[in-house]
Amino acid sequence: MIRFRLTKIAETLPATVPFVGPETQERARGMRFDARLGANESVFGPSPSAVRAMAETPQWMYGDPENHDLRNALAQHLGTPPDTIMIGEGIDGLLGNLVRLFVGPGDAVVTSDGAYPTFNYHVAGFGGIVHKVPYNKDFEDLAALFETAGEVDAKLVYMSNPDNPMGTVHSGSDIAAALDALPSGTLLVLDEAYLECAPESSAVPVAYDDPRVIRLRTFSKAYGLAGARVGYAIGHADVISAFNKVRNHFGMNRSAQEGALAALSDQTWLRSVVARITSSRLRIAKIATSCGLKPIKSATNFVAIDCCRDSAFASRVLEEMLAQGIFVRMPMVAPLNRCVRVSCGTPADLDLLAEVLPEALRRAEKG
Repeated sequence: MIRFRLTKIAETLPATVPFVGPETQERARGMRFDARLGANESVFGPSPSAVRAMAETPQWMYGDPENHDLRNALAQHLGTPPDTIMIGEGIDGLLGNLVRLFVGPGDAVVTSDGAYPTFNYHVAGFGGIVHKVPYNKDFEDLAALFETAGEVDAKLVYMSNPDNPMGTVHSGSDIAAALDALPSGTLLVLDEAYLECAPESSAVPVAYDDPRVIRLRTFSKAYGLAGARVGYAIGHADVISAFNKVRNHFGMNRSAQEGALAALSDQTWLRSVVARITSSRLRIAKIATSCGLKPIKSATNFVAIDCCRDSAFASRVLEEMLAQGIFVRMPMVAPLNRCVRVSCGTPADLDLLAEVLPEALRRAEKG
């Protein structure tokens, strides 16, 4: 028997995928989904100028390992120096590098129970210890996160604002005020993947180079470039520079760099997409309400729908929707898993949702 010499940490870990993708489920079903409303992608697509830029990019060339043009364009757009920005392979890639920089065996981190699981996945890979606090009425609990960080001497606290999977949002001013309680030596990892979908008041009014916070943003959501995997971190120049110790310097392909640059330049397209997301959220909420369910007010490109029962019932609703050709997801832990989560879709997608959801509920009732 061949025995590979994995690290002691790797030997203890299960081989897992944090999310089972719709493609995997389609292969199992032997057919495509009629509506893809579970991955929080932008079905409205990227700016046409981004599509052209990517199509015209010479594929024989490596991407610029410094991401110079995109970093500088983002710096100008945000009004911050380029040395406060790092480009990476989506927020997931940036999280992996950030955890690698900060977390070793036995180091503590804090997150919310049921929050985006990829952070926990990376922490486990480096032997860190994850401490979780529950949500408070479907919101991440700022006070509890920071209090727990002090109790366990956490190196990192992870939270998303707006939140995934519930779609709720704290005001930026509330987060800024709460930072006074963040323990010294603890870094807040603020995942702002959905910020473009949220009210302007959601942005945290502290300097981009505030050493207490590193913000993670992406072109995957409102900008519609999920397949290109372009994310960026904004923080103090010293922590941003540290990424160069561990990152894959050729991880960003040239097409993705050019597409993101063009997308950033087309703010008119971004505004049109945000308007369509807002309209779609309202219709999803209306469909849910008409079925006797409770939509949770969302600041993202999805809506968490409270099925008003337990997780077993929500799971049956989910399975019935999948069986009828609509890909959706649900939160993973109680009490969040009383919900199903529906991404914003086209009018045709939501017509199908309006047709399928009542039947899924009827079948789930019989379950």
